[in-house]
Amino acid sequence: MNITDKFFLRLIWVVTAVVLTVVIILKLAPAPQPIPSFVYVLPHLIGGINALCSVLLILSLIFIKKKNIQAHKVTNVITFCLSAIFLIFYIIFHLYEKDTKFGDIDHNGVLSAAEAASVGAVRYIYYVILLTHILLAIVVLPLILVSFLRGFNMQIEKHRKIVRWAYPVWLYVAVTGVIVYLMISPYYNF
Repeated sequence: MNITDKFFLRLIWVVTAVVLTVVIILKLAPAPQPIPSFVYVLPHLIGGINALCSVLLILSLIFIKKKNIQAHKVTNVITFCLSAIFLIFYIIFHLYEKDTKFGDIDHNGVLSAAEAASVGAVRYIYYVILLTHILLAIVVLPLILVSFLRGFNMQIEKHRKIVRWAYPVWLYVAVTGVIVYLMISPYYNF
């Protein structure tokens, strides 16, 4: 491993730690007031970006299986850029909007016993999907960054080794991001 690789690997861990720290702070910090109106569009854009990333990741796999390396690279760069935009939108949205309660039909921020009963076990399915989505999103960030480093440096064997783990996790996170959005969006309070 050369000095450049060491530098970028350290940078990847720093970026991962910073992103994780920012997300944790977002959960703990009070929301600034007033809330800009554009914030309410962000969840829909985030859901759309996740859907588009899911499709692009599948296309990327198809391109590499067909040995179309250039299309594979371009698709991955686009997916990576969209994921970065997703992260920015996610941070902005959660800066202002803290939690939406799954099943909160009357949008008052309180899940009553009747509301919980009306959604039943689906609520637990939602939380399992959400929890795995969040945990794997944390894990996948450094995997994605390392796979990009290896791919751009044309370290093909090292790239393949990391992508065996990064790709299915990234695809799972993108697809479950769409599922989480579709499941929680009826309960947004806006």
